Amino acid sequence: MLANSKMSGHRKRLRDKFIKSGLAGFHDYEIIELLLTLGSPRKDCKQPAKEAIKRYKTLRGVLEAPAEDLQQIEGIGPYSAFGIKLVQEVAREFLKEKIIDQPIYTSSQEIFDYLYHSMRDLKKEVFKVIYLNSQNQIIDTSDLVEGTVNSSAISPRDVIEGSIKHNAVSLIFAHNHPSGNPAASRSDKDLTRDLIYAGSIMLIKVLDHIIIGNGKYFSFASEGLIEKYELDFLNLKMRGVSEVKRQIYKAQLSNAEPPWAER
Repeated sequence: MLANSKMSGHRKRLRDKFIKSGLAGFHDYEIIELLLTLGSPRKDCKQPAKEAIKRYKTLRGVLEAPAEDLQQIEGIGPYSAFGIKLVQEVAREFLKEKIIDQPIYTSSQEIFDYLYHSMRDLKKEVFKVIYLNSQNQIIDTSDLVEGTVNSSAISPRDVIEGSIKHNAVSLIFAHNHPSGNPAASRSDKDLTRDLIYAGSIMLIKVLDHIIIGNGKYFSFASEGLIEKYELDFLNLKMRGVSEVKRQIYKAQLSNAEPPWAER
């Protein structure tokens, strides 16, 4: 009886603390403990919560863990595992809706702020495409690739088809670096260049490509690389037009009769 009273008092303190100041000051295991109490209101959830954090390292790790794996931890049953996965999906949907409700895109910092908490602890790279209309309002977001992000994994055709489907006139790309270092690799730069070239052909503008690291990010737009790749494409286009004109002129000369030819 005394143990139950002590457990109830502990839970009440956690809930009162949350009501008063949100999750500020909570340990990760205490957040998991609160979640577990929803599915196991009469059980001590402190130890299973600590075990979950020990196994998956971070709050994010626990939320991303498969439900069937969570149930292998003693004290976490199917109802509690379901509750944790539900919270994860609700949070994901909330972040998506929040970014879509943002009326107008104005900076890479905004995109970083919205995506950081949902991407910072991911173990694999995830490449996102954000579609925007002519007023730079966000229409939708989608995950294009999960795994190694490079030119061979991401098809410019898929990006363009998605843009047409969403009736988007501009795009923002974002992906994470699980290492925590957001510096752009050679592969990141080549991929961004190829996507800008593909977009330019279809008159779809790329506004930015943001790489998310641990508490910081790399913005291709801020570094001047978006503008550089656009200029490179324009130069290639101009050289291509000049070459076509030269070939046409050459062909015309070869087919033209000399002035002294009999008429």
